[in-house]
Amino acid sequence: MKLGLNRDEVRLEDHNKEWKSEFFNVKQDILNNTSLKEARIEHIGSTAITDMPAKPIIDIIVGVDELDKVDKQLLKGLYQAGFLRLKVERPGEIVLAKFTDDTYDIKTHYIHIVEYQKDLWKNLIFFRDYLNSNSDAKEEYLELKKEYIRKSTTGITEYTNHKEKFVKTIYEKRNIK
Repeated sequence: MKLGLNRDEVRLEDHNKEWKSEFFNVKQDILNNTSLKEARIEHIGSTAITDMPAKPIIDIIVGVDELDKVDKQLLKGLYQAGFLRLKVERPGEIVLAKFTDDTYDIKTHYIHIVEYQKDLWKNLIFFRDYLNSNSDAKEEYLELKKEYIRKSTTGITEYTNHKEKFVKTIYEKRNIK
């Protein structure tokens, strides 16, 4: 299994069953290097959706009590597990990445540190679970991703923005329940 994308590259690969085992391997590394509880580490994103083509990057969500109190010990443990904090500014999260080597060109994994059991945590988990249980929504999401790829294979921010309306529509379904 080959993971990773170059900076700003957008590419989809067919679903790979090894993505799940890779998540569990990395989760174990995180558990071995931090004091996080197992329930606070989840596989999210398209690589966590069965049979969904995805960017070959493993997305992981890590839940903490308070984002503004993330301590150096946690970040040091994540560093020991191979993750570096990115200068990405996203509301309600701290983003880290793992790279193929010390050129830092190809990212293979992301960690999104968010507040445990708060809205963002619940939305990300709900999105994954909803698409895993709803084939029509999964197909619609895949078509949206393919539509972008037909136009461009670069522009990760634009790719994310292209999917945003659909993602928010799914999030809203969580609030209806």
